[in-house]
Amino acid sequence: MRLCVCLVLLSFTLGASADWSAIPRAGRFALDAAGGAWDMFKAYRDMREANYKDADKYFHARGNYDAAQRGPGGAWAARVISDARENWQSDVSGRGAEDTRADQEANAWGRNGGDPNRYRPQGLPSKY
Repeated sequence: MRLCVCLVLLSFTLGASADWSAIPRAGRFALDAAGGAWDMFKAYRDMREANYKDADKYFHARGNYDAAQRGPGGAWAARVISDARENWQSDVSGRGAEDTRADQEANAWGRNGGDPNRYRPQGLPSKY
């Protein structure tokens, strides 16, 4: 019984000193990250659907831009997904370091708020 009372008092003490304001921020970060991952998926899906020559940098920039507009969680998700994809791609696809560097440049451009249309190839349907 004494142990139970001590645990309850300890819980109240720790709860009173906790930074409860961090919980909503963490929740917002997680929601932004999930939304950012969805934005990255949509850009990838559109890139596959468009199947348009020299458009991959545009879709890289657009996915990162859309994700980062959600906030820090979205930017984090975009960075993690982009880095993982480029690491996998450089190891497996054999496209080379130059392509990976160019993709990462487009990723960073979009993630930092740059206009993705900088990479938009002429003739890409306006749907994208």
